[in-house]
Amino acid sequence: MRPERRRQILGAAAMVVLAIALWSLWRPAPTPRSTVPAQARARAGRTSGNSTAAGPADAVRLEALRTSRDEPGEAGRNPFRYQPKAAAPSPTRVTTPIMSETPRPAPAVPTGPPPPPPIPLKLQGVLERANGVKWAVLSDGKSAPMYGKDGDIIDGKYLIVKIGTESIEMMHADGRGRQVIRLNGQ
Repeated sequence: MRPERRRQILGAAAMVVLAIALWSLWRPAPTPRSTVPAQARARAGRTSGNSTAAGPADAVRLEALRTSRDEPGEAGRNPFRYQPKAAAPSPTRVTTPIMSETPRPAPAVPTGPPPPPPIPLKLQGVLERANGVKWAVLSDGKSAPMYGKDGDIIDGKYLIVKIGTESIEMMHADGRGRQVIRLNGQ
């Protein structure tokens, strides 16, 4: 496209934009509609003795705007509370006890021995040999990994009861406190 033709198109576009802007600034403002309904205007005309309709300024009651309003109180609405309002407290009666009783202590319940401590080992993985025997790889985080199969005693303290696909069941070597250790460490 030639530069002369381009200038003509840009000039015409600028003229159209300028014409729209001027038209929107100078067009007549719309007349305000009266917010008072026709029946209220007719009633106002009858009471004042005029046969003309009441204008928008006649509908404003300035004396109502000058009156004072009550300030909001503390016992007002709380938009953040989603509970029903509490009932007013009933009048309380003062009663005197006939006999004063002292509370008896609850009988002591035997608690038994404390539970065994949790097994501090983490399951690192499960290996399956060609003959189908599963081996668990365990770690205490301090020493080298430990290996064992069903029935083996690990670290001299813990017995492997059962090895699953993603977990292992262990207990203390003395037969107390079974625990399932999952592959993800929990």
